[in-house]
Amino acid sequence: MLATIWFLLVGVLIVGYAVFDGFDLGVGTLYPFLGRSESDKAMMREAVGPVWDGNEVWLLTAGGALFAAFPPVYATVFSGFYLALMLVLFALIFRAASLEFRHSDPAWATLWDWAFFVGSALPALLFGVAAGNIIRGVPLDTAGEYAGTFFTLLNPYALIIGVLGLTWILLHGSSWLAVKSTGDLYARTVAVRRIMLLVVPVMLVIATAATAFLAPRAFALAMSGPVGWIFIVVALAGVGAAWMSVARDADLPAFYGSALTAVGMVGIWAASIFPALVPSLGPGESLTVANASSSQLTLTVMLIIAAIGVPLVLFYFFLIYKTYAGKIETTDSGAY
Repeated sequence: MLATIWFLLVGVLIVGYAVFDGFDLGVGTLYPFLGRSESDKAMMREAVGPVWDGNEVWLLTAGGALFAAFPPVYATVFSGFYLALMLVLFALIFRAASLEFRHSDPAWATLWDWAFFVGSALPALLFGVAAGNIIRGVPLDTAGEYAGTFFTLLNPYALIIGVLGLTWILLHGSSWLAVKSTGDLYARTVAVRRIMLLVVPVMLVIATAATAFLAPRAFALAMSGPVGWIFIVVALAGVGAAWMSVARDADLPAFYGSALTAVGMVGIWAASIFPALVPSLGPGESLTVANASSSQLTLTVMLIIAAIGVPLVLFYFFLIYKTYAGKIETTDSGAY
């Protein structure tokens, strides 16, 4: 029972990372395309500057929870996906450096601009590729270790899920930027948001068909119970809510709709693999909540810590987003 609870809690942490850091990655990926002037670029950086480091706490916490609650899963994923994860790590480091140094180091502005873009776009794609591999299953040997290579991860199905994740991140990023921006940048942002509201549903259909044909086990699991269908409805409701909000020029509700879509997609992902955390394609056994969890004492202590820590983190996020709420005026730009 405790192992199942921690499966759910890790899923909640992944949702938190997708919703909060997802718009950071989206803004960074759109940066060279929407930032046509120095004022535009400064506004885009300032849209994420006060919150990006706090947003990444969700990723760190999810990794820590995985390490403590499901050590074999952590070992298998972080060793098997080592090169991909190192690429993500270095990309996030360069993105952080770009946000901290861009304003104070104008001589290297071009380098920091590219670091912000690549450091956002690469994780945006690779996180989806990783999720696609987990849905499809990964080759495990009899010792439970990853038996493939880096290029094994770049299979057609995983790349489709990667593109789905990237398109959603672009929708989420443009939705957040619409909340924060003004002027010409705002006009270009809402145009991109409308395009992504068309692309994301198309990619959802393509990803569903690809799952049915290329990952039938996962498709059957997601369709076999009410949980999968509930999250399908949630994902579609999020897209629908975003569409209706955009139609009445309600930027913040449109952002909430995009966030709800992420909740639905992560929920579908979880429903397609449970009770496994790392489904196996090889001779090795899948890593599940039953055979890969820590001791009951460890899970109990962690649950107590989470019950204290998570409300504090949520309260902090409430305060920080309330503090930096509202549009960014051009005259305020330049802090990042």
